[in-house]
Amino acid sequence: MTNKKQIRNLTLSAIFVALSTALSMLKVYHLPLGGSVTLFSMLPIIMISEMLGLKWGVGSAFCYSLVQLGHGIAVDGVFSWGLTSTALIGTILLDYILPFTVLGLARVTGNKNTVHIVMGTALVLVIRFLCHLLSGAIIFDIWCEWEDVWFYSLCYNGSYMLPELVMTVVGAAIVFNLPQVKKIVK
Repeated sequence: MTNKKQIRNLTLSAIFVALSTALSMLKVYHLPLGGSVTLFSMLPIIMISEMLGLKWGVGSAFCYSLVQLGHGIAVDGVFSWGLTSTALIGTILLDYILPFTVLGLARVTGNKNTVHIVMGTALVLVIRFLCHLLSGAIIFDIWCEWEDVWFYSLCYNGSYMLPELVMTVVGAAIVFNLPQVKKIVK
């Protein structure tokens, strides 16, 4: 890869991470213990994966996960939740690093047609949901008043991840069908 192409990819990745960060602050609704429906905040990261490949997608998604972690510490007060050190490490991994980094794997479905892009988008969002589901059932069971913590975690995390999944999949289907984006992706 030429130096000029690397600089282009790095610049594009930085712009899309910044765009994802800005979109993550536009919340449709926010749940009291974390989690929110945003306006297509994951789509720019998925676009990087589809346009530049897995290496750039995962790298950009990891940077985005660190930005989300910083936001979680500064705004949501992750360190003030009274978690044990083990629970805090689990929260950092299962609620920030893994679920946001996995977005960079959207290109894993291979072919660059719209069907595969939508499938890749849905796949990474389901994996992100599973990370939050595990976190809710294993770490945040201390706040669960329900008898079945897995069902509680499913309902709680599903209440924001399902709308996020639907919106992002529809957004990906629309954006990746635009002639300008099709040209860049191919």
